[in-house]
Amino acid sequence: MKSKHLKFGISYVNTNSWLHALNGITKFVLFMAWVTMVLLTFDLRVICGLIVIGLLLLKATKIPFAVYKPLLIGTAVVLLMNALFMFLIAPQQGTDYMHSTTVLVHLFGPYNITLETVFYLLTVTLKYFSMFPIALVFVFTTHPTEFSASLNKLGVPYRIAYAVSLTLRYLPEVMKDFTNIMHAQQARGVDISKKAPVMTRIRNVAKILGPLIFSSLDRADVISNAMTLRGFGRNKKRTWYSLKPMTKNDIIALAIIVTVLGLGILHRYQSTTLFWYPFH
Repeated sequence: MKSKHLKFGISYVNTNSWLHALNGITKFVLFMAWVTMVLLTFDLRVICGLIVIGLLLLKATKIPFAVYKPLLIGTAVVLLMNALFMFLIAPQQGTDYMHSTTVLVHLFGPYNITLETVFYLLTVTLKYFSMFPIALVFVFTTHPTEFSASLNKLGVPYRIAYAVSLTLRYLPEVMKDFTNIMHAQQARGVDISKKAPVMTRIRNVAKILGPLIFSSLDRADVISNAMTLRGFGRNKKRTWYSLKPMTKNDIIALAIIVTVLGLGILHRYQSTTLFWYPFH
């Protein structure tokens, strides 16, 4: 019987794509501008455009689809559940925003499936999903140390920037520890399979999380002692080995990002309604 190995597929992978060649500052600015655009707009046309561009950028990373397929499925399930809960909590929210009511299916009481509600839930769900591709692009193409150097270059204190680097760098290690501890506990008869009752699985998972927490704390203590012995934090400034210089491509990319973000902000404040709704 083969055991299933958990794979941590959300980490830096160097495929030598053109996105990998960009400066960490450029990719960080792209990510923040993307998030800003998503938070500002409720225009489905803009949101769909962001999704298409994001998926094209994700394809340009040359990362195999199998690496992030589980996360894609998990994200889709969570977003669909979120849409369901939004409908159960506020079934009339779509009609309130669109200022019209077109009943498609009458269920019971105040629960009616209207065209406005479907459009509202579709817009909000795709709005959340539009941040998924760019987040993967940023993680897959930006080395943790490079990202920290970029944060420091943008004015973030290097102690905080280095803490971010350590967090991103050791997340895969934590996942490996989790897998090893899980296999060790299963060898001792701890059952966390679907055959075990739910409460039993919860108790058995706690037997895995305990050692995982202590091993993570032990690793953090070792790293902290090593950094202290090397005098980390003594100087006010530090240099970065992995800091890339800005290139012509970075300047062009930053100009495009700032221009598109500016147009997005202008479009948002010129809109007379919060939601774009074509069925009035």
